[in-house]
Amino acid sequence: MVDALGNPVGFHLTGGEAHDLVGADHLIPTMQADVLIADKAFDADKRVIDRLTAAGKQVVIPPKSNRTRPRGYDKHLYKAQHLIENFFVRLKQYRAIATRFDKTARNFLAAVYFAAAIVWLN
Repeated sequence: MVDALGNPVGFHLTGGEAHDLVGADHLIPTMQADVLIADKAFDADKRVIDRLTAAGKQVVIPPKSNRTRPRGYDKHLYKAQHLIENFFVRLKQYRAIATRFDKTARNFLAAVYFAAAIVWLN
């Protein structure tokens, strides 16, 4: 999760085979922002959208193409979604993270936190 400037504010490490919603289940309850901008992978009514709208937060997620009743979303606001992608690009500039040199999840997450701190300071 990143803030409006593209700086990291939250991480949750999941297995490589896990869906993006597994990480969302851990990060959404701690979210302090008023708006969540995410891609189509997070288009889940009960797990994401209903929880956030009940908390009074705005959800900017484009609907999946297989939805029976497509939802509307703010296309202008969705343009800021590139901030998370830009953060991943900056994070993958660190070779140990891009190739996952660390064998244990604990060490890999520590490397991610360290690289994120450097990105935050720059």
